Amino acid sequence: MALGTWGLSGEPYGPVDETQAEAVVRRALDMGFSLFDTADAYGAGKMEALLGRVLADKKRQVADGEIVIVTKGGIDRRTDPPQKTFQLPHVREAVERSLKRLGVDAIPLYLLHHPTPSALHDGEAVGVVQELVREGKIRHWGVAAGDEDVARTALDKGAEVIELAYNLLHPIDLHRISGDLMVAGAGVLARSVLGYGLLAGMWTKEHTFAEGDHRNDRWTVLDLEARIDQLDAVRYLVKGEVHTLRGAAVRFVLASHLVSAAVLGPRTVEQLEQLVRETGAGPRYLSDDDLRRLPRELDKVGVPC
Repeated sequence: MALGTWGLSGEPYGPVDETQAEAVVRRALDMGFSLFDTADAYGAGKMEALLGRVLADKKRQVADGEIVIVTKGGIDRRTDPPQKTFQLPHVREAVERSLKRLGVDAIPLYLLHHPTPSALHDGEAVGVVQELVREGKIRHWGVAAGDEDVARTALDKGAEVIELAYNLLHPIDLHRISGDLMVAGAGVLARSVLGYGLLAGMWTKEHTFAEGDHRNDRWTVLDLEARIDQLDAVRYLVKGEVHTLRGAAVRFVLASHLVSAAVLGPRTVEQLEQLVRETGAGPRYLSDDDLRRLPRELDKVGVPC
């Protein structure tokens, strides 16, 4: 399991006190988390700076690969609205700023942040990050992909790691590129493990989100109602040692042999501890029978897998 920091930035779901955000990172360290996922766009660099402070006394572990920092670049927050920019000068400058905020000599893993297939095919982005690897400013590179087409293009270009949405109600993109991943030998960071909170299974169809919450723009009322109905297809997973739908969702992601780490996004220490407790001690996360049954149940509610 890995700790994601987008939610901690206060941008997607509402404000998070910086002291609280730091407490979540420190608790994750105490519990044995060794991969921390961030981006220069999260809080306009605020989360990179927070990780830099918290990990300041762990530079040896970072240098030795015992702790992995993943950051992303390619979104220019100096414009209004922010723009995707994967040209040589911007990527180089972004990496230098990330190095400074994180307080490291080399970024363990650098991801291009949601490029288009054409940006990877025709632009300078891939060449820039490969050059930065040769210069020792980045150790490994990859792509945070918005869909399977971007992921497949990234793998064709030699990406070492793909970050991709993967969860109980959205397994299709990862499954479609499984062969490409095995051939490339690339790692996978699975994001959106809880489907932006949907897979916690706590909402009614009348649920509303606060002003400024990104889910207001992501889903219409009808979209949300349909997704809540789809949850019925996976509730059979909650039984025995799997006590909650939230726990089943994390276990499903970790059960995949393709996934290197599940990127979790708790906003409080309590949420973090809850997720870890409900995920359990490790393999096997879900039974083979339950995993074999899942495609049939998802098909009934129109979820492609």
